[in-house]
Amino acid sequence: MELLESKANTKSTYIYFFIAGIVLIAFNLRPAITSLGPLVGMIQEDVGLAHWSAGLLMSLPLVVFAIMSPLVPKIASRVTNELTLIIGLSFLLIGIAIRSIPMTFFLFTGTLLAGMGIAIGNVLLPAVVKDKFPHKFGLMTSVYSTSMGLIASLASGISIPLAIDLNLGWQGAQLVWTIPVVVAILVWILLRKNNVMDHSSALKQQEGSTSNTMWRTPLAWQIAIFMGFQSFLFYVTISWLPEILHSHGMSMETAGWMLSFTQLVGLPASFFIPVLAGRSQSQVWIAFMLGMFSIVGYSGLLLGSSYPVLIMSIALIGFALGGAFPLALSYIGLRARSANQAAELSGMTQSTGYLLAAVGPLFIGYLYDMAHSWTLPIVTLIVVSMVIVVFGMLSGRNRYV
Repeated sequence: MELLESKANTKSTYIYFFIAGIVLIAFNLRPAITSLGPLVGMIQEDVGLAHWSAGLLMSLPLVVFAIMSPLVPKIASRVTNELTLIIGLSFLLIGIAIRSIPMTFFLFTGTLLAGMGIAIGNVLLPAVVKDKFPHKFGLMTSVYSTSMGLIASLASGISIPLAIDLNLGWQGAQLVWTIPVVVAILVWILLRKNNVMDHSSALKQQEGSTSNTMWRTPLAWQIAIFMGFQSFLFYVTISWLPEILHSHGMSMETAGWMLSFTQLVGLPASFFIPVLAGRSQSQVWIAFMLGMFSIVGYSGLLLGSSYPVLIMSIALIGFALGGAFPLALSYIGLRARSANQAAELSGMTQSTGYLLAAVGPLFIGYLYDMAHSWTLPIVTLIVVSMVIVVFGMLSGRNRYV
């Protein structure tokens, strides 16, 4: 009896430790990107980057995500999810360290390595949650997606204070983010060493790759398109919302705060949407609700000129964007039968998603340059929101890939 209790306690401790490991992975998936934006001006001045080079520096991680995502499940199938995550964290650590050297070559090489590391975490996190918490997938997705949102906002907010107020410079402000990476590596080394996977879990990891059939599955493509266009909307909004608000007469400082407000409004949705999705057999109604918020929100930017209308529009957009990404992550687990399938589906959908995300800001900027007005770009965002409604509802049906 005592032996059974001891084993139960050991397994319980391992589960809590594993949850901590998942949260630590989530903590490290955004700061290397979101902390860079506020520091770009300082980096340009110090290193001598042209504006187009600075833009490429910001877009490079998204391109790396798109290329790397389909490869991650193949790597994980040859070793284990735990070892692959450790490899990814190691890339991230080296990338942040190299990127802090004030030379153009190291800046871009470090960003490339950091992007590779983040891509591994992006793809494998839904698969790991599906494997270890198949009956709590919605709740665990809520935990790590909300963690990602919080730390992303924090990284953006404290970059300048770290660089200027604490006299760390842009290099020191970047190196600070190696600390949570080191902690995560240590935790995952221990998790791998003390892995208590049962025999069935081990067999799941040894299943053959399903990538060839995944790319030919209609439901997988529906999820991929939903993931892709919600990423498109998110990165376009992050890039251009302040300029759109400024065109309505809002100061750039206020417009910047409104962008922060957009992200903060989305945090409750980041937590509650996956929980609701996990408790529902069909997520069609959730996708419809979020899509309608998005359509009404962007329509408000098109039609509204008063502050109350703009603020209401921003709140609706924030809630829609905050809920759409974790809903897309939830679909990866809910529409897959196994952790192996979840990894393959995650790689496919995130490859599509980040490809569209990388194109989005450039395309919308081109439309503005062509039309000399934000009307055509905003109409495009409304049309994209309609596409999201359709493919979100198709993805939300109670089916498996």
